[in-house]
Amino acid sequence: MPLPSRLLPTLLAAALLAVPATASASDVSASAAARQGATHMPGEVVVRYAREAGRSDRAAVQRQTGAGAPRVIAPRTRVLTIRDGGSVADTVRELRARPEVASAAPNPIARIGAFFPSDPGNSGTPGGWQALQWNFLAGAGVNAPDAWQHLIDAGRDGGRGVVVAVLDTGVAYANRSRFRRSPDFRRSDFVAGYDFVDNDRRPNDENGHGTHVASTIGETTHNDQGVTGLAYGARIMPVRVLDDGGAGDSADITAGIRWATRKGADVINLSFEFDDGYRQVTAREIPDILAALRYARRRGVVVVAAAGNQSRSRLAYPARYRSVIGVGATTEHACKADYSNTGHSIDIAAPGGGADDTNDPACPPAGGPQGRDIFQMTFPWASAYGAPRTASSYRRFGLPAGFVGTSMSAPHVSAAAALVIASRRIGRRPSPQEVEDRLEGTAIDAGKPGHDPVYGAGRLDAAAAVDPLR
Repeated sequence: MPLPSRLLPTLLAAALLAVPATASASDVSASAAARQGATHMPGEVVVRYAREAGRSDRAAVQRQTGAGAPRVIAPRTRVLTIRDGGSVADTVRELRARPEVASAAPNPIARIGAFFPSDPGNSGTPGGWQALQWNFLAGAGVNAPDAWQHLIDAGRDGGRGVVVAVLDTGVAYANRSRFRRSPDFRRSDFVAGYDFVDNDRRPNDENGHGTHVASTIGETTHNDQGVTGLAYGARIMPVRVLDDGGAGDSADITAGIRWATRKGADVINLSFEFDDGYRQVTAREIPDILAALRYARRRGVVVVAAAGNQSRSRLAYPARYRSVIGVGATTEHACKADYSNTGHSIDIAAPGGGADDTNDPACPPAGGPQGRDIFQMTFPWASAYGAPRTASSYRRFGLPAGFVGTSMSAPHVSAAAALVIASRRIGRRPSPQEVEDRLEGTAIDAGKPGHDPVYGAGRLDAAAAVDPLR
């Protein structure tokens, strides 16, 4: 299904649609008519009378054309309700033929400037993705619909033209042997990748984590299948640096960062942490990775990393490094997730799902319902202690629960970075610092005023980041 090429800008459309509940003599509201797909208000016409037309002239026009119940909206201008059962088109023609009428037209409907795709989620109903992807909606999410609309208005749908490297457990990107491409990706959604675990050119996912991360970034959108990707249209570069248990060594990760940089990635997503639950790796233990991160920065690549999931008061590497955008996690209640690391090196927060941190004053009191997970198309996640995989494990895709963490937060920011680059709001080739400044400068302040160690600059607002008026 093709994407809409243009819609009215958000502010204009909202202003035109915001009418009182009693605005029409008909029983159909503007919002109800809009939901039914109408282009104009049923049974209504807008008439502007000639300057010389007096009250008796206007009454005669209304009587003879079968329209009445005038509502004044401007000097000499009325909204009339069709009472004789005629069509809007016929009534407009009758009115235009009258010398007392300067103009006559239907009462068209404008829509709020947001793009809501057709993807059904698990409901089987077009648009059902909204029931699952709270993280993409306004409020606790990143306001993807308005972000998408801003890009559509600019003629640059989604993240087109941007390459995002996903350094992870691989991605379900191709049909080969026992592996299948995720049904909500197309072959053209990918550029060539590499597997640094098995040292070959087939970075197939053997875990599910990497496919989930890639799907948040660029899953095909508005295709009547699955759910949506925040930077749909961006191309994914799958780089496998973690094995089927989700573990990887610094040598492979270093090689992956440098390879992705040389091969033309605009953004690199690192949804992993150097923390085994007992201790965090120090900078002195990963000099090769830090050198690779500096290399990527010099070459103009935006690098985004997960803050870590141990609820520590400092971020894990690589998110802690100064040239990386370190991302903390928030929940469906728009507050800090209980597992998310904090610290002065955190740059921004984004949806990661799961339980609230009840010590955060922004969270609801303890005992309330837990927030939902992050849902994207993948196969069930294989933990390090999970059951052995079989050939069929890589062929059955769905929207599994259980994906919660800063691993899920980071790709929201990587996708938003791709949208900023694609939008050209800050130039054709913005530097990594310019992209980071844009994301942080348009974030929703949370926690203590200004930059703080829990939310950084605030909660990610993808729509504001690509808003031409911001």
